[in-house]
Amino acid sequence: MTQFIRHYLLSLQFFTRIPITGSLAAWVGYSPAMLRASAGHFPGVGVLVGALVAAFTAGLLMLLPETGSAPLVAAALGTVLSVLLTGAFHEDGLADVADGLGGSDDRNRSLEIMKDSRVGAFGAIAVVLALMCKVALLGLLGEVSAPLLVLALFVAHVVSRTWPLLTIRLLKHVGDAAGSKSKPLADQISLGALATGFTWLFLALALTIYVQAATDFVALDLSSAALLQALAVALVASLLAWVWMTRWFAHRLGGFTGDCLGATQQVCELAFYLGLAVSF
Repeated sequence: MTQFIRHYLLSLQFFTRIPITGSLAAWVGYSPAMLRASAGHFPGVGVLVGALVAAFTAGLLMLLPETGSAPLVAAALGTVLSVLLTGAFHEDGLADVADGLGGSDDRNRSLEIMKDSRVGAFGAIAVVLALMCKVALLGLLGEVSAPLLVLALFVAHVVSRTWPLLTIRLLKHVGDAAGSKSKPLADQISLGALATGFTWLFLALALTIYVQAATDFVALDLSSAALLQALAVALVASLLAWVWMTRWFAHRLGGFTGDCLGATQQVCELAFYLGLAVSF
């Protein structure tokens, strides 16, 4: 259990801006092997980030005037909080991937562009469109049911952080591993770490379904069966987005980089919201 907690806190330290400092950081420790093992807690990071963003959004929905614009405002401010919590870590990956793969058809040149800290036109456009689509879809879900918006935020942050683990498992790390933030992830993720990630996912889904069944949390006219069907559609949509992204990286780069993992998280999160929206 101690090792489990240390790996989880290390994952929070690496993937978020949540402060793990001082004596706590010293207790957690660090080694490339630990960081590699902590990758399995990536969906667990989504549990915490998703819970914080969902709770914040729920609070806003209770405080804002009950107008048609309230869900959109809450969605926008909730998205701001998610960016602050992660330090735009995944949005930065999306921008770099868009610049690299959009800026050149040559593999080596694409990898070179992705390492450049500057953001180009493709990257800026990709991030703006992703944030616009995210807020718009969340606002739409909020119009269907305010609790549905809260539920979507929690589950999407977990689901979208689960599929990238499969990318690490199936593809090889490419590019300048020595200078990459994702160097400890360059080795293939272990089956144990993969099992940890999917355990986080199953626990999050089970908690969501239990809360809805126990409290009728989502909406009076939405049955547990309807929620299960909607979640299934959203999961499939998110999985299909991962398949597309993985095939794209395999074809264009012959593997993945840390930026690819961030971009995959963003696209899978959007696909989850879209899948949920079309279910209603």
